[in-house]
Amino acid sequence: MTKKVKFTNTNKSTFYATLRKRVDEHFDEQQISVHANGAMWFKAVFFLGTFITLYFLILLGGFNPLIMLGMAILLGMFGAFVGFNICHDAIHKAFSDKPIINKSFSFLFSLIGASAYVWSICHNIVHHTYTNISGHDEDIDVAPGLIRFCENEPVNKLQRYQHLYAFGLYSLAMLSWVFRKDYKKFFQTKIGCQVANHPKIEYFNLFFFKFLYYFLFIILPLIVLDITWWQFIIGFLAMQFAQGLVLGLVFQLAHVVEGTSFPHPNIEGNIEEAWAAHQMMTTANFAVDSKLAGFIFGGLNRQVEHHLFPKICHIHYPAIGKIVKSTALEFNLPYIESPTFLSAISSHYRMLRKLGKEAYIAKEKAAIIPCILAQKIITPL
Repeated sequence: MTKKVKFTNTNKSTFYATLRKRVDEHFDEQQISVHANGAMWFKAVFFLGTFITLYFLILLGGFNPLIMLGMAILLGMFGAFVGFNICHDAIHKAFSDKPIINKSFSFLFSLIGASAYVWSICHNIVHHTYTNISGHDEDIDVAPGLIRFCENEPVNKLQRYQHLYAFGLYSLAMLSWVFRKDYKKFFQTKIGCQVANHPKIEYFNLFFFKFLYYFLFIILPLIVLDITWWQFIIGFLAMQFAQGLVLGLVFQLAHVVEGTSFPHPNIEGNIEEAWAAHQMMTTANFAVDSKLAGFIFGGLNRQVEHHLFPKICHIHYPAIGKIVKSTALEFNLPYIESPTFLSAISSHYRMLRKLGKEAYIAKEKAAIIPCILAQKIITPL
């Protein structure tokens, strides 16, 4: 699509203005910053420190092959956790009020294989604006033709089984990101509705940081480690699969679960709803009462709060979540949440089945009925 979508507040809702006022009052009353506090800095040190420690332990080698494999898997998982807990906030400029800190932590995205610049366009601008709108939100274009997330898209035979193979495809997400996705997005004419007009320095940054990643995680290990090429491939793929699966699962549980909607623009190209109300209808939380989920997922289990207040550090989401939920209910807006991580996965599985197998069966039935009716009409009594 080339036409930009506009949000028209047809109901003249004051939801977001009211919510912002209440959230601002919370920070004023508590006399705290919207940015990182001591607990957030502890998380940053813990996840980045563990990631670096695992990396150097693997480079040192000398461990049992199974232990090395286990560390490679953990390295992939902690790569995702660094992205969730540090880079995500930094790229949103939510980690600190000091631009240099946000910029520095944004570059850590390169250590997990992704471009912070490309992500800032795809995620911060496109996804956060056009959430779950097919043809605009490229986050729901996970694997076109293989996975169907939106009812507006046609369904094919293969997608009948997407509830069975989708989770396997998610594990390939990081491999795609490292070797394909960033290049593809960067050199597209448009990303969503955004015209790709990149500063010249970003061309250098893209290739420089990609090479740095390839050096650190492919070239250097092959030089330093006393292992065979096939052992390296197994370890490298194990790291990528672990990181991809964690990233894929967490991101999909925020928008493709039961209760979330996939609005379609009207003939004028408008979404007849206020932007904030649209976010409430297309975004979901999970496991908000779990301290472990809150710690490792970097606030991405509270995507409702994140989409409404992306420039507030995720360490504050539990506190403002109560304000968001009560205000949403007051304005008769949905507040979609799954009680646990596993229940969210189950809900996502059912959505995959509904949008795949069940949609295909319904399509086949719809095609058969006119044929039967036509046959009855032409068949002589």
